Amino acid sequence: MIAYLEHFVHGTDKESRPDDDFVVGLSEALDLQGTVDCAPNGMASKDFGGLQSVKPLALIRPAAADDIARVLKAAARSSNLTIAARGNGHSINGQAMADQGIVLDMRSMEENIRVVRSGNGSAYVDVSAGALWEDVLKRCVLVGLAPRSWTDYLGLTVGGTLSNAGVSGQTFRYGPQTSNVTELEVVTGKGDTLVCSQTENSELFFAALGGLGQFGIITRASVVLQQAPDMVRWIRVVYSEFEDFTRDAESLITRQEDDSFDYVEGFVFVNSDDPANGWPIVPLDPDQEFDPNQIPATSAGPVLYCLELALHCRNSDHLSDVDADVDRLLRRLRFLRAFKFQVDVPYTEFLLRVKRAEEDAKANGIWDAPHPWLNLFVSRHNIVDFDRVVFKGILSQGVGGPILVYPLLRSKWDSRTSVALPESDIFYIVALLRFNPPPPRGPAPEELVAQNQEIIQFCSSRGFDFKLYLPHYKCQEDWKRHFGNRWTRFVSRKSCFDPLFILAPGQKIFSRNPQP
Repeated sequence: MIAYLEHFVHGTDKESRPDDDFVVGLSEALDLQGTVDCAPNGMASKDFGGLQSVKPLALIRPAAADDIARVLKAAARSSNLTIAARGNGHSINGQAMADQGIVLDMRSMEENIRVVRSGNGSAYVDVSAGALWEDVLKRCVLVGLAPRSWTDYLGLTVGGTLSNAGVSGQTFRYGPQTSNVTELEVVTGKGDTLVCSQTENSELFFAALGGLGQFGIITRASVVLQQAPDMVRWIRVVYSEFEDFTRDAESLITRQEDDSFDYVEGFVFVNSDDPANGWPIVPLDPDQEFDPNQIPATSAGPVLYCLELALHCRNSDHLSDVDADVDRLLRRLRFLRAFKFQVDVPYTEFLLRVKRAEEDAKANGIWDAPHPWLNLFVSRHNIVDFDRVVFKGILSQGVGGPILVYPLLRSKWDSRTSVALPESDIFYIVALLRFNPPPPRGPAPEELVAQNQEIIQFCSSRGFDFKLYLPHYKCQEDWKRHFGNRWTRFVSRKSCFDPLFILAPGQKIFSRNPQP
């Protein structure tokens, strides 16, 4: 088997036999239950970012964790084979690619979603890592339950978000998705399949959470559940002053649970009628209107700010009681009173709200265009300067899509995971989610990548307390700076669980064959 695989790695066998025979030979050599594609289509060589394209040697669709273990054990006996796990392909900078390596299509594994209720009244969902969060939602709400922490877009795999962090408007209360897992099944870079938790194989458990795929491939997870609401009061309020916006946002995430909303996010929008970046994106209902004449002329700059809030409700709740709760929670906020928009929507519709934007983007061809996104964590101590230079300056014309900005509490994150965070007790996620049409209708992706680098360079030159979220660096020295004093732990975990540097080559943290 290993001799066959070595020929496969170096391409000699592929040159000498027909594709069909080669596929059969590789599948038999690895004794897989799943399938092998040795002429993979674009799915394995590109991602949602559309900025990079590399050709793997093969795309393997594993049937179960045993297939993944066989592939990794075989790779460990080869001289230079690397393996990348691909979820639903939403990485931005080729993180799930393997140049001349093997890509594992995690969506091919059996989609097992099983809700378990414990004797003490708690519940969790045991789910395969290749399942989409939207399918987890649909299964759980059938029995009146739901995970506590989400991402805004649910067309992502469970294993994919747990390998990064997974954040949304619930993170301030429950922490990221990585803080809401009780157990994982992981196949390490050595091909060992291990069940791990805070008490069993704990080093692997915390390494894999937010580990960027570096220590093992998550194949199964147990995720904490809570009672699901029936409805959501969805609210948007507008600010002209950034200081008022941040004060209110930080106040909401630090209040007691019964004195705040269940979801807190925010975004920046352009002070214009731009349909992608400006006033039209704020109203929640077609019958609602944004009247720009109500914006204070003395304070409004090139951009405005919006807090996006949600309050969970039951069908049995009286509408007047919901109104009273919302009024009480909004009373202390300093938003512009002329700009309050709200609707009542079913809970699942609220969580799947980005699905509509996805459908629209696919219909007009923007979904498949390049997406030079940038995601940052920026300390509360630097966010005002960030607003002054970046939001009001560099990005004053918008980004062709959402600019998210909202605060998170560091105390809700487990420092034992692999995620790198700012040191501040409160930090903001800043997400530039560009949906520009491809050239010539839109700007060249290279220009937007350069704009991202300008923002990163500004933060670095000013000594900001910040980190990239969904990070992408091209050399190990940058990764060392990213992890800071946690770099030693990161390297130690790599040596323990993937000593041959087989996993996740697209992250460009380690190289199996370093250049002299």
